[in-house]
Amino acid sequence: MIGRLNGLLVEKQAPQLMVELQGVGYDLLAPMSTFYRLPELEKPVLLHTHFAVSETSQQLFGFISKKDREFFRLLIKVNGVGPKMAVGIMSMETDDIVRCIMDDNVSALVKVPGVGKKTAERLIIEMRDKLKAWVVPATTSEGEEPIALGSGPASQNKIIADAESALVALGYKPTEAAKAVSKVANGDISRSEDLIKLALRGMIPA
Repeated sequence: MIGRLNGLLVEKQAPQLMVELQGVGYDLLAPMSTFYRLPELEKPVLLHTHFAVSETSQQLFGFISKKDREFFRLLIKVNGVGPKMAVGIMSMETDDIVRCIMDDNVSALVKVPGVGKKTAERLIIEMRDKLKAWVVPATTSEGEEPIALGSGPASQNKIIADAESALVALGYKPTEAAKAVSKVANGDISRSEDLIKLALRGMIPA
């Protein structure tokens, strides 16, 4: 079983990416919490992986940290939550999801595509006791991870298009994705990952 990959990042279009290792390209699905922290293309990257097998598919999932992979594995143990839904849930930062669960914040969880009220309630009921050691202080505006700004090689049109495509791939309707991206798009953002993060902050408040 593949436990981790340490290779060259050759493709990334959320939620899919490819890592090349010794001439072999590995296709992976990754949550946005990982995409936010990926290096630029053609740079080395180390991902912790989970291999999921079902009757109809086999899929490798990648995570920038062991903590995120562990959280993903907890999510897929919840009744009704499969790997792809877990990736969608992890469009929120892991610590934010933990706080939503510990605070019984159903309203925030149901904003994730595919997560209805019953699923949100199951997440809270089945995971709350398992996450007591994961609780961290709420992030203040001063402590939030900064968004990378500055000019980059990608055009604004491509950055916007990539961000909208990523949100649609996560399960949002095209009109919702376009609206969320347009609210936060500006000429200072040079990476689609940063634009996605800003858009999701407005769509899924913690």
